[in-house]
Amino acid sequence: MPPLVGYLVAGIAIGPATPGFVGDLDLAGQLAEIGVILMMFGVGLHLSLADLLSVRKIALPGAVVQIAVATAMGAALALAWGWPVGAALVFGLALSVASTVVLLRALESRGQLTSVNGQIAVGWLVVEDLVVVLVLVLLPPLAAALGGGVPGGAGAPSLLREMAVTGFKLLAFLVVMLVVAPRVLPRLMWMIAGTGWRELFTLGVIAIALGVAFGAAKLFGVSFALGAFFAGMVMRESALSHRAAEESLPLRDAFSVLFFVSVGMLFDPKVLVERPIALLAVVAIIVIGKTVAAVGLVLLFRYPLSTALTVGAGLAQIGEFSFILVGLGVTLGLLPLEGRDLVLAGALISIALNPVLFAAIAPVHAWAVRRSPGASRLERSEDPLAELPATVDPGQLTGHVVLVGHGRVGCRIAETLVADGLTVVVVDQNRELVERLRARQMHAVAGDAAEPAVLIQAHVARARFLVIAIPDVAAVRPMVATARALNPGVEVVVRSHHDEEAELLRQDRIGEVFMGEQQLAWAMARHVRERAAGGTAR
Repeated sequence: MPPLVGYLVAGIAIGPATPGFVGDLDLAGQLAEIGVILMMFGVGLHLSLADLLSVRKIALPGAVVQIAVATAMGAALALAWGWPVGAALVFGLALSVASTVVLLRALESRGQLTSVNGQIAVGWLVVEDLVVVLVLVLLPPLAAALGGGVPGGAGAPSLLREMAVTGFKLLAFLVVMLVVAPRVLPRLMWMIAGTGWRELFTLGVIAIALGVAFGAAKLFGVSFALGAFFAGMVMRESALSHRAAEESLPLRDAFSVLFFVSVGMLFDPKVLVERPIALLAVVAIIVIGKTVAAVGLVLLFRYPLSTALTVGAGLAQIGEFSFILVGLGVTLGLLPLEGRDLVLAGALISIALNPVLFAAIAPVHAWAVRRSPGASRLERSEDPLAELPATVDPGQLTGHVVLVGHGRVGCRIAETLVADGLTVVVVDQNRELVERLRARQMHAVAGDAAEPAVLIQAHVARARFLVIAIPDVAAVRPMVATARALNPGVEVVVRSHHDEEAELLRQDRIGEVFMGEQQLAWAMARHVRERAAGGTAR
C-alpha cells in the first residue's frame, strides 16, 4: 500500500469521529494549507509558463467540459435524492474538481511531472482552479436565487458587477505575476544568495512562497495554492531555481503529508453505515464517471490512449477545493450537512484509490492495446500530425537523425544539428509542439515513440541516428528494440540523470549514454586544461 493511505488512516485515528485522542482540527487545517502552498510552489519551480501554454488547446476546453459533465452527473444524483437545485449544483461542482496536491504527488512519485502527460494534467487542474475561484466569488450573490437560507442574499451586489470585479482581479493578478514579479523575485533571491548565508536563502524561498500566496488571496481573491504556483513559475526563470527546489524540498514533503492527515481527520466513518449506497454512487461518479469523461475528451483531441489514461487517473479524485466549496455551500444554507459528509467521505476513498489507478495504467494500457483492435486504433488515431506530410522529399529521409523529445534538451540538440546541415525528424507527444515545428518547416511527428508505428512514421528504418532526449528511461528500451528491429545498424544516443541508471543502460548495450553532470564536469575540466596549457577555450 502507498504511504498516502497510512497518512489518511492516521488522520482518521486522531479525528473527532473516532474514540481516543483527538487532534486539533483547526491547527491541522492551517498546517495542511501551508503544505498545499509549498507543494504548489514546488510544482511551479518545475513547470514554466511556456510548458502550460504548450498544452492550452487541450487543457482549457478539456477542463471546462469535464467540469460541466461531472457537475451534471453529481447534480442529477442529488436531484434524484430530492435535493433542491441549489444544493444539487453545489454538490455537483464539489465532485467535479480534482485535488492538485494528490495529482502532483502521483506524478512526482512516477517521474512524470515534466512529461507531456504531466503537463497536460497540471494545466488541466490549473484551469479547474481558476474556475473554482470564479465559482467561490459568484456563489454568495447567487445564494438567494438558488434557495439559500442566508438572509440578505438578495441585497448582495449584482451578478454582473461581481463578475466584472472578479475578472478585473484575475487580470490584475496575471499582470502582476507575469510582468512585475519576474523583474523582482529572481533579483531578490539573487541578493539573498549573495549574503552567503544558507539559512537566509531557505527562509527567503519559504517567505516568497507563503508571502505571494497570502498576497494573492488577500489582494486578488485568488486561492493560496494558485498564488504559490505562479510564484514558483516566476522563480523558475531564476538561475537559482534548482537550489530553491532543493532547499524547500524537506519542508514541502513534511507539510504535504499533513494535508492528507487533515483530510483523514474530517472523515466520519458513520457515513459508511448510514448511507452506503449513496456513498457508492458518489465514489462511482468521482472515480469512474470523471475518468471516462476525461479519457474521452483527451481522445477527442487525438492524443494517444496512454495520455488519456494518465489524465483520467489524475482526475479521478477530489480534495481541497471540494472541501472549500461544500463548506461555503453549508454556510450559505445551500447544501445540507449530509452532502458535506458524502463529499468528505468520497474524497477520502478516492484519494486512497488514486495510487491504485495510477499503478494500473501501464498494465491496462498494455493489455488493451494487445487484446483490442479498437484500443490499438485509439492509440494510433487518424491524425494528420502522426505521419510526415507527403510533400517531404524522400531523399531527406535516409541517413537522417530521429530525435525523440523536443524539450529543454531536445530543442538545443535539434538547433545544433540543423545548423550543421543534418536532417532531423522530431518525435514528440505534444501535438501543439509538432504543429509549431511544422510551421517552422521542421520535420516532426506526433506520438509516443515507444509505439512501433510512431518510429515507423519517423522513418527510423533508414535513419543513421536515434537520439532519445527524454528523461523517461523506462521508455528507452522499447524504443531501441523497435529501432534495431527495423534498422540493426542505427546508432543510439541516450541521456541519463544518474550513475546507476547510466550503468544499467550501458550494460544492456542500449547505445551511447550521456549524463548531464558528467558532461558538465568534462567540459569544465577541458576548459581548465586548455587555459592552463595556454590554449584558447571555446
